[in-house]
Amino acid sequence: MAVLKEGSKAPQFKALDQNGNSISLADFKGKKVILYFYPKDDTPTCTIQACNLRDNYSILQKKGYQVIGVSTDSVASHKKFEKKNDLPFPLVSDEDKKIVDKYNLWGEKKLMGHTYMGTTRTTFLIDETGKIVKIIDKPVSKNHTEEILEGWKG
Repeated sequence: MAVLKEGSKAPQFKALDQNGNSISLADFKGKKVILYFYPKDDTPTCTIQACNLRDNYSILQKKGYQVIGVSTDSVASHKKFEKKNDLPFPLVSDEDKKIVDKYNLWGEKKLMGHTYMGTTRTTFLIDETGKIVKIIDKPVSKNHTEEILEGWKG
C-alpha cells in the first residue's frame, strides 16, 4: 500500500462507532474532518488526548471541524471510554484493523524494552473534498487542539 502524504486522497472506510452506528468517511463529505488514530481506550496518554479534544470541542466545531477517533478497541470499550470521559465525538471501532491498515498505522512499536504490534498515534486533517491537508505524526496529546489549529493554517 502506498504511503499517505499531504495532498493524498484520504482512504474511505465504514465501521461502527461507540453507539453501534455505522459511520463512514463519506458521511462527512463537504466537511473538514479531524481523523485521529490512537492506540488504546482508557490509557493515560490516549485519555489526555481525547480530553484535550473534548475540552476544545466547541472551538473546533465553531471552525467547522468534525472530530472522529479511531482505535482497534471494541464498540463496548469505546462506549465505556466515551461515558467515563464525557466525549462528544464518534469513536470508531477498528477491531479487524482494516482502517489502520489503509492508513498504514499498524506496525511494530517499542515500550520499556518490549516490542509489540499496535496503532501509531497519528492525526489526519482532511478537507471538504476528502484530501489530506496535514498529517500530524506523534501528536502531543496535551496540546493536540493547538497542533490541529496550526495544521489547518498551513
